[in-house]
Amino acid sequence: MAFAAMASAMPAWAQTASQDTTQEAATPTGAVPTTSSDDTDGKQGKGNEIVVTGSRIKQDPNNSALPLQIITQQEITRNGISSPEQLMMFLTASGTGADNLASNADVVTGAQRGTNGLSAANLRGQGAGATLVLLNGRRVAAHGLSGSAVDVNQIPFAAIERVEVLKDGASAIYGTDAVGGVINFITKRDFQGLSLNGFNDITEQGGGNIYRLGGVVGYGDLDEDGFNVMGAVAYSWNKILRGSDRSFVNGDQPNRGLSVDTRGTPIATAFNIGANTQPGSITAGGTLLTGLTLTLPNGANGASGGINILDLPGGAGCDSIDGGMAYDEQLWNTPSAQYACSWDTGRAAVIQQPIQTLTYYTKATWRIAGDHIVSFEATGSDADSAKSFSNAQLTANTTNLPIAYPLNAATTAQYNTVFNAIRAAFDVPTNPNRTAQIAALNARYGQPISYRWRCIPCGPREYRTNTQTFRAALGFEGPLWAGWDYRAGASYARSESSSVLGSGYYYRGTLANGAYDPNAPAVAGVGLINGQQARGLVGVMNSGLINPFSLTQTDAGLAALQSVSAEGATLYGGRYEVKQADASISGPLFGIWGGDVQLAAGVDYRRETYEFNGSAAAAASAPVIFLAAFDNVNALTPKHRDVKAAYAELLVPLFKGFELTLAGRIDDYTGFGTTKNPKVSVKYRPINEIMFRGSYNTSFRVPTFNQIYNGITESPYAGSDIADPVKCPGGVPTSNFGSGLPCAQIRPNIWTGGTSNLRPETAKQFSAGVVFQPIPGMSLSADWWSIAVDNTIQLLTLRQLIDNASLFPDRFIRDASGTVQVIDQRWINAGSRRTQGIEFSYRDSFEAFGGRFSSGLDGSLLLKKREKLTPSSAYGPSLIGVFSYAGDLGIKWKHNAFVSWSNKDWSFSFSQIFRKGFKNGALPGIAAGTIWRTDYNKFTDDYIVYNASISFIGLAPGYKLTAGVRNVFNTAPPFTITYDGNSGAGSSWDPRVADPRGRSFTIAAEVKF
Repeated sequence: MAFAAMASAMPAWAQTASQDTTQEAATPTGAVPTTSSDDTDGKQGKGNEIVVTGSRIKQDPNNSALPLQIITQQEITRNGISSPEQLMMFLTASGTGADNLASNADVVTGAQRGTNGLSAANLRGQGAGATLVLLNGRRVAAHGLSGSAVDVNQIPFAAIERVEVLKDGASAIYGTDAVGGVINFITKRDFQGLSLNGFNDITEQGGGNIYRLGGVVGYGDLDEDGFNVMGAVAYSWNKILRGSDRSFVNGDQPNRGLSVDTRGTPIATAFNIGANTQPGSITAGGTLLTGLTLTLPNGANGASGGINILDLPGGAGCDSIDGGMAYDEQLWNTPSAQYACSWDTGRAAVIQQPIQTLTYYTKATWRIAGDHIVSFEATGSDADSAKSFSNAQLTANTTNLPIAYPLNAATTAQYNTVFNAIRAAFDVPTNPNRTAQIAALNARYGQPISYRWRCIPCGPREYRTNTQTFRAALGFEGPLWAGWDYRAGASYARSESSSVLGSGYYYRGTLANGAYDPNAPAVAGVGLINGQQARGLVGVMNSGLINPFSLTQTDAGLAALQSVSAEGATLYGGRYEVKQADASISGPLFGIWGGDVQLAAGVDYRRETYEFNGSAAAAASAPVIFLAAFDNVNALTPKHRDVKAAYAELLVPLFKGFELTLAGRIDDYTGFGTTKNPKVSVKYRPINEIMFRGSYNTSFRVPTFNQIYNGITESPYAGSDIADPVKCPGGVPTSNFGSGLPCAQIRPNIWTGGTSNLRPETAKQFSAGVVFQPIPGMSLSADWWSIAVDNTIQLLTLRQLIDNASLFPDRFIRDASGTVQVIDQRWINAGSRRTQGIEFSYRDSFEAFGGRFSSGLDGSLLLKKREKLTPSSAYGPSLIGVFSYAGDLGIKWKHNAFVSWSNKDWSFSFSQIFRKGFKNGALPGIAAGTIWRTDYNKFTDDYIVYNASISFIGLAPGYKLTAGVRNVFNTAPPFTITYDGNSGAGSSWDPRVADPRGRSFTIAAEVKF
């Protein structure tokens, strides 16, 4: 292995680079930084003053008004963090939204569409688009598909020296997006020598292993030689982990209130489907159950709710197939499905996406004309990911999918088995209409059997996404006159992504009216069906070569299926570019009572360009690919916006220990006009042991290109959990779809897409904190914060629209009879959001037992999270710890804590990660109050995991070996009802909170030459 090769090589020459890497310390930031992205040569001002994230004025980050957290390499190693995505989930200041690959690995809808391969940052739960991500103080391009958030996995992690997390609004310095805060990834500088590293993270239960190899090389001492050239490269790969690989992924827990709402099962469920009247259609005369009533033991009509032969009296049972379960008609308020089966779709989805990522970083720095610095850096990445989810469900209908199992010479035995089992189940004395119903069934013998079927031989559905990024930056900085510095630069960044179809996708074979599509591929081995050439998936199924009532298929059937595969077809692609130029100066103006008044001022120009490509496979003349989520309606020719800005920052030390900082920025945005954002911050240290700090600022976020320009996508709603809120107050159904009762389930179409008249959302932010340093080596801090966002850019959930239907009557589009036909779920400027919390930090360090003992805690307490959906409406109830399918969970309390001990050769650490439980999801029966399950838990359990690590550096100079255990006690994710009956995604755990991998063992090796 790579580790063995590294361990066998002795360092050939001593590393000459300075060892002034950012060190952990018991300080307010958690570290003592030695340089910053804005101070390339590392020369500090008086004391420990440098330029840090959130300011353009040099200051000591551990003695400033900024609530800054610095994540060091020691902390990353201690917790076995191997990627920027894992770091984002680790931060207690991060929200708990669907921002990681696991949250977007299943079927997604609404705002989550187009997030293939994306891992985003989300500070304070304000959303991925409201957190600014920087690399060495400058912007990087948003993800090429989403066009709204930066993919943090493009960051060159092997080259990172530290990560600065500003937990405060910063639009007065950086402009848009800096609402929740700023995350600045800062690379190594002035590196000399050669460093090689490797990392393994191997799970105990198998699957989901993580590997990384990397190296950094540098030459030239900036102070002695006047130049430095360095480069870093890393390759990482995360192995696939499927839901079926972990026992906690289990949608069949009806005693706890969880069961899956899909009657498309590996052994098909027969349904009552009407006729397709196209010439030659095998369902032209209807299907076996068309028009029938078959009375179930509970009195409902089984023909309308689905009949599965496994669930009939005397049948093998739904659980006789892998992932099968009896359909829970009570939980889903669907009495007619008493004889139906269901299938656990969550077990088929990936719960860790496989992703392979190559990142590189190079930087050349020259010192010229004394202390002037010129630098050029280039970085890029190439990532391949694959999201994979449940096999396609084939649901017969009377329009574009007129499929049914025919009666012919090859299918007679199977057809008769199904027919006889159905007849026997209803030809019983307890059926009050036995004679008439059986006579009607017998009269339909010979008609094809329509069904819902989970196509196991089709394979799981898969999207394969490639994302390539590139960024180049040229920088200049140096002294002007006494105490004054300048900084200027230009950068170009782009992110380009494309997705193609993997396994599980097939050409449908029909036009919208059900007629065979002449452009679809002909089915191999099948000639004419009712006088027409069999084409696509419909042709395969109607030939009878594939048997939906069996788990085994013939070679001829599999060959026919493969002949209509759409694997490799382009799904969509996108490209995002950022071109930026900036310049600033800073220095002292004059002295007053508390010290020098300092000024920083600058200008900034930026052009952002976004384009989104559709697919030729989705053109009007192209054959339809079944279930492929094409987004041609959202195709954009390149759109761009220009941003011109000027800003200034003034630090006024009014008297000893008291500093007032005033900042302001004016931005001119193409299409949005001018916005001005001020910031006022104060710091007061009356004695060395205590410091008070606070700030007020405004910030803003402009809509993304997609939120403005996307077209309308219309999707049928397949869930069983909404009713007409006008006819049924609360919108919770209590009867079947089509029952005619006021609280019947409804199945409208859903519109999603952009809104051309969206305006920026604005925010006001306050913070007040105290830092207590009673003795050397100890620091405690608490910072209260408040974010008030107005004119929020939202994609309201269906439940929000249902619950507030009186506020949005225009979003419910009805026909002449008043029936809801469409729910408009497009982007909207809707109301306001109020969020408040307190963030805590504790660090302690002292000599003990022949070494240094350290401990620490970072915690976040959410005090308030409320929303109102229109300016005139009242605020709704608290959203702290309230479950939603895709939004931020609003975890009330989360913390990371650690203890460690180290000497010159060894270091040991033990850490805890804690996430408070939250209100559980509920399926329709429980939500409506019609049933209760004794083991249903209204609130999820807390998620608590422990990590341990040991490092040894005494083998030889330049060597470091670290071994660790993540999730020491193999804690499974808390049981959570996340299953969504509309999309079929979700299961029994929440990827926004927990790591599904379980206990794992890490080894990290580093050798420096």
